[in-house]
Amino acid sequence: MTTRLRAADLAFWALLAAIVTSHAVVLWQSITANRLWEDEAFNLSVPLNLLSGAGYTSDGTLSGSTLTPFDPRISTGPVVLLPVAAVLATGIDLVVGGRIVPALFFVSLLIAVALLGRRVGGRWGALAAIAMPLMFTAASLPSPIQGPADVLGEIPAAALIAWSLVVLERRPWLAGLLIGLAVQAKYLSLLAVPAIVVGYVLLRLGTPWVKRIRGMILPAVLVVVPTVVVEVSALLALGPRGFWEHVGMTRGFLLDGGQSSRGVGADAKLGALFASWHVPSIVVVVVAIVLGALVVTAVMFGRRRGIRWRSVVSDPRAPVVLAAAVGVATYLAWWLTAAHLPAWVRHPALGIFAFTPVLAAAVVPLVRALIRASSGWRVVGAVGASGLVVFAAVSVAGAVGGALSEDGSKLAAQRMHAETLASADEEWIATQWDQRISLIVMSGSHAALTDAPAEVVSEMPTLVRSDRTDCVGPTIAAVGRYALCAP
Repeated sequence: MTTRLRAADLAFWALLAAIVTSHAVVLWQSITANRLWEDEAFNLSVPLNLLSGAGYTSDGTLSGSTLTPFDPRISTGPVVLLPVAAVLATGIDLVVGGRIVPALFFVSLLIAVALLGRRVGGRWGALAAIAMPLMFTAASLPSPIQGPADVLGEIPAAALIAWSLVVLERRPWLAGLLIGLAVQAKYLSLLAVPAIVVGYVLLRLGTPWVKRIRGMILPAVLVVVPTVVVEVSALLALGPRGFWEHVGMTRGFLLDGGQSSRGVGADAKLGALFASWHVPSIVVVVVAIVLGALVVTAVMFGRRRGIRWRSVVSDPRAPVVLAAAVGVATYLAWWLTAAHLPAWVRHPALGIFAFTPVLAAAVVPLVRALIRASSGWRVVGAVGASGLVVFAAVSVAGAVGGALSEDGSKLAAQRMHAETLASADEEWIATQWDQRISLIVMSGSHAALTDAPAEVVSEMPTLVRSDRTDCVGPTIAAVGRYALCAP
């Protein structure tokens, strides 16, 4: 028995070291090697303008190409961008400095899911929970989360949601505040509210409903507080008329996601979801079937043992697991049924990062119960567990391999081209929405779109693909395969 325990300890610590090392590699590459893509650059225009004295203002690249305070098209909120501005105020490199804040949020996400995983499945549950973010990827084009340090709101919001689950039992008021902060990292965090409410209600089974509802008042108020602070700031900055225009634009953006003409069906989205792992889609389908079979088997096993739903719900692990299940189901159901949205897995990724680690941890006690049962159940549990371990190992290896494939050359080329653009000393540069936006922002200029109103862009130089478009007037600078054309 002692030898077996010692072997289990060695296996645990070896696997933990491997997973932590894998995360470190992926995170380092995300900070220092991945190219800066256009959504990141657009988000970075806010802290850059803030530091230049223009206030909480974007370049308005997607909103008419004029400086736009509290731009609704910047869906990554001040909970992320204000700390980014603080880091950039030190004079650090724009890309590295911008990515430090999301990287720290990602580390906090891992800590939160490890705590939740340990609560659900002990140390092996914690291990399964922190492995899950390595297994899933939302890096598919054209709207990727390239890595955990991207200057985007999804990872920070997922971290805040996970921490709200951690503190929900003892400090529901803090859970409410964390959800409110998550909303001001990414609006889509609102979809996590049903999961948190389910968790709260289940944690207080046996408490009178009146008392439970009364206990939700303060957390509900604190969910709203961060948004009220931001909107009051917008009102003071924009004035009443500008504020109502801002509210209308925000409402429109929330309803159509800025993608009103790219909607696809649920089948295409499911295909994108199955392709968002570091293994072939068919393997993911098989794993999903195995997981479903394990759950069904566990239910059958529980019923034969006389275990009923009431006793399951009263288990101290149940509130977290059921809340996570509701969270995943809510995000996927919204995405799959939102006919106006494209098959970009980035949309539900927030909920996947926040909640699936808890479900991964829940597999541990499920398998453990089957293995400890009679021989027939033991075989099912052992085979299922073995398959899941292989899937996890291959996925983690794929994540590390994918991260190491980025050697930093693209980011280095972006920096070089940005220096060339900076030497032109142009305040505004117009271009199309692609990686040229990143070059412009990195150069210190404001980025406009060529399809903005003519009175806005007619006097701006234009950054074009030199292999596709010739400058009509003089060429100001040659920037790699691009050319900066005079107005």
